[in-house]
Amino acid sequence: MNDGAMIRVEGLTKTYQVGDVDVHALRGVDLEVGRGEFIAIVGSSGSGKSTLFNILGGLTPPTEGEVHIDGKNLAHMTNAGRTELRKKTVGFVFQKYNLLPTLTAEDNIRIVKYIGGRDMAFDADFEEVLRLLGISDRLKHKPRALSGGQQQRVAIARAIVNGPAILLADEPTGNLDSQNSAAVLELMRDLNRRRGQTILMITHDMEAAGYADRRVMMKDGRVVSV
Repeated sequence: MNDGAMIRVEGLTKTYQVGDVDVHALRGVDLEVGRGEFIAIVGSSGSGKSTLFNILGGLTPPTEGEVHIDGKNLAHMTNAGRTELRKKTVGFVFQKYNLLPTLTAEDNIRIVKYIGGRDMAFDADFEEVLRLLGISDRLKHKPRALSGGQQQRVAIARAIVNGPAILLADEPTGNLDSQNSAAVLELMRDLNRRRGQTILMITHDMEAAGYADRRVMMKDGRVVSV
């Protein structure tokens, strides 16, 4: 065990039952991610990437194995404890943005502060993040008035507004054109270096994976290279 690990996974399996058939989404995954690392998990559809993402975020339990997030074993936590982990330690960026359509960009971000029991004001450091993301002048707009790239940048801002130690990003550029994809990836890499957050990005795009410090390849529910 590496005491510097922010994420540590041992012997992780996940089996779903579909009718009378057992579907093995993960088959004994071992993985360690150091504090402040930017890791890309790559592999084709069905390789187990998204299942791993959901387990690391405490969104679904594994069938077997252990998951340690910032030194905490998820199996030993209550549902309330895992919810608290998602509020304070882990930020999520999803491919489909998941912005609330009736709220402005600003309120989509602030609602995460409210849920986390934080001060609703944006501090100077986060105001600088909004400037870096290029959305400072779009905060009063609702999602329908924003481009796909702008919506994804709002989603990133929402994910990091509470200063989580870990950012989990599931295909964050999957719905973006090449220009917006490059801009979002540059911003993620810059935020990783400026803020020291541990980032784990799920992607099938090897070009996107090139922005990370390290690539972890998955195939058929297993890690095949690190």
